[in-house]
Amino acid sequence: MDCLILLLARGGGLGLAPKAPGTVGTLGGFPLTALLLVPGNFWIYLAGCAALVPLSAWICGEAERILDCEDPGEVVFDEIIAVPMCFLGVFALMTFQGEGMPSVQSVLAMPWTWVWALAGFGLFRLFDIWKPGPIDRAQSFRKGWGVTMDDVLAGLLTGVILGGVYFGCLLYTSDAADE
Repeated sequence: MDCLILLLARGGGLGLAPKAPGTVGTLGGFPLTALLLVPGNFWIYLAGCAALVPLSAWICGEAERILDCEDPGEVVFDEIIAVPMCFLGVFALMTFQGEGMPSVQSVLAMPWTWVWALAGFGLFRLFDIWKPGPIDRAQSFRKGWGVTMDDVLAGLLTGVILGGVYFGCLLYTSDAADE
């Protein structure tokens, strides 16, 4: 069982990257985001994000126990589960502004997908490394919750910012169409 926990905690090996394992591990969040998009339902996407938080706390806590180390760099499951949260704001606006929840295919077909993905990746890594305000304080939680919650908060902050930018884009294109 310990081997399976470490396999998951290390993101299938992404966390074993010799340089910047957290950054490399973050890349594993993009396939997870795609998987959560498969049902094409915002509420399922949100429930998936929420369900992954306690799972991550348990896996990361167990990995800390197995490795006998607090917040080991090779444990990247927390980064992986936080990436879908980076896009919650955008997907919520798409859903509630009438566009609907996008499918994996429609996201991949959007002309600026790579810009949104890069922005989400960059902002998330910035907040995960910098740890402003409550993100830093969340690390004091015990039993894997500290490992997980700083990434969850970094992902949610990224989601708020990307959602705000997306909303601004909606307003801009709406105003431009009215002229």
